[in-house]
Parts: sequence; C-alpha cells; structure tokens
Amino acid sequence: MTAGAGDLGDPPAEVLAEAAAAFGMLASPARLHIVWTLAQGESDVTGLAERVGGALPAVSQHLTKLKLAGLVRSRREGRRQVYFVDDTDVVTVVRLMVGQLADRAAQAPSRRLRDLFA
Repeated sequence: MTAGAGDLGDPPAEVLAEAAAAFGMLASPARLHIVWTLAQGESDVTGLAERVGGALPAVSQHLTKLKLAGLVRSRREGRRQVYFVDDTDVVTVVRLMVGQLADRAAQAPSRRLRDLFA
C-alpha cells in the first residue's frame, strides 16, 4: 500500500473506485473465505471447495471473479489449476479485518448478553 494513514490528501476518484470494487469483491462471504484460505497457502479448486464448504461450480465462479478483479492469480500444474494470492497488501488487509472481527466475536458473547439486558 503506497498511501499511509498519516497522508492528509484525498486519493483520486479512480483509486477510490478501484478500492471500492476490490472491497465489493470481498463483500461476499464465500469470496472472502476463498481469499482468506488462499492467504494461508495455494490450492486448486477442489481443495478450496472442500475447505470453504462450497460446491465446485460455485467456487470456480467465485475464483473467476476474483481473478478478473486482480485479487487472485493462478498457474498450471500439470492438469490442474493452482490458485494463490501473491499481493501481500491484499493478504494483510484480509488477515487484519478477519482477525480483528474474530477477536471481537471471541469476546462478544458476554458483551452481547450484557447489551441485551442493559
């Protein structure tokens, strides 16, 4: 990521549009799970479908969309296609967001009950 949190200038509209499109791709729980899984290591579509609990055709369609958006890449290994995320910034953003939300969810049960009866 080239723009730091301390930068005061607004990014150009094109950059905001591109970021919104990338976040839009990740707004699908299935696609986010696929990117999360690929951030842990590369996989073929069969392995991804097993890991994320999706049907093979659906996972394949999600991968196509993620590839078109530039969030996922692939390479041939013999007869199979292996998918991976090689953009460290994408991996960082996904790990940070999912990790933060997982931490909150782990702490939330008592907090949620407390909020219900407050």
